[in-house]
Amino acid sequence: MDLERISCCTYPVRDHDLDHTFRLLAGIGFQKADLWGGPPNYSNDPAECNIASLASKATAYSLRIANLGTYAGRRLLEDGEDAEWLEMSRAIDNAKALGARSIRVCPGRGEDPAIVPSLVPFFRRAAAYAASQGVYLGMENHMGSIAGNPAAVMRLVRAVDSPHFGILFEPANLMQCGVDCRAAYAAFRGWIVHVHVKDAHIRDGAYERTMLGEGVIDYAWVVGALEADGYAGDYALEYEIEKQTPIAEGLPLWLSRFRDLQPLTGTALAAPPRRP
Repeated sequence: MDLERISCCTYPVRDHDLDHTFRLLAGIGFQKADLWGGPPNYSNDPAECNIASLASKATAYSLRIANLGTYAGRRLLEDGEDAEWLEMSRAIDNAKALGARSIRVCPGRGEDPAIVPSLVPFFRRAAAYAASQGVYLGMENHMGSIAGNPAAVMRLVRAVDSPHFGILFEPANLMQCGVDCRAAYAAFRGWIVHVHVKDAHIRDGAYERTMLGEGVIDYAWVVGALEADGYAGDYALEYEIEKQTPIAEGLPLWLSRFRDLQPLTGTALAAPPRRP
């Protein structure tokens, strides 16, 4: 796997300043960072985050920004479109300024598919603006969100109908939701705009994160399917076991294992996908 397509999520070092974070990632060998959406990493609020300064700091460590882990859209139903549009438009503008290909967006709150019709107009507007700025919007598969329900979230994706709006594919989160990632991939196929990589298994009925390569997620299959379908986005390593193994010790192993992964060939499904 080309290092230029591998990034690292900053969530496990979210309480550290960017000098610490960028020094760590650059020292391990990353060329890109995925910024978690909270200070001191990143914020849509200009009072909390100076974009020019952030860009300069990334350049100083020879890093590029791959994705912004914002929460734009999360409070749409509570706060209304005007308030949430400020969050969304700032996030898109900041992504463009930083050279980030994508941002994470949230399809409101809750898992009830009945909210989908209320989300469509806002996300159509957001997708049109994102397209004008060359930015992709991805909804992360996650518990507590309709994005963890492939059928429900694809109702929204198809209704918005933009190549700049789709899925942030997260196989381990799907497993936590009780969803098989291969079945989910078939539903999401052609609409995946970003990918998170972590591993996990179910032990004694409980979901547990593991070192990459020590869980049950078949990333040789995942990457093989994505690449066969023409996926052109990034793969963000999401090291969420920092309490088990210090990140400075474990993350280099993750990068090595993913970089050396041999994607399975012949994993594409029969019909051609619709691609972002």
